[in-house]
Amino acid sequence: MATCAHLDQISEVKPSADGCEGCLQTGDAWVALRLCLACGHVGCCDSSKNRHATKHFEATRHPLIEPFQATKDWRWCYIDQAYV
Repeated sequence: MATCAHLDQISEVKPSADGCEGCLQTGDAWVALRLCLACGHVGCCDSSKNRHATKHFEATRHPLIEPFQATKDWRWCYIDQAYV
């Protein structure tokens, strides 16, 4: 795993929704969900039609996400483009 200078931006967060916020509003489906570790926003992954997690990063610059599914164990830094 790569090093990341943004790990200090991880907060204890409460998920903002039980599914992708954007897709729930529009009635779209998603492939997998990502949790923003800065604010708790739940968005769909880049394999999903709408890519809401990436759009959230582009709007907020919150760098770190992890899978919303409890069975996965990794983190991704958008800025460093690396798993951390």
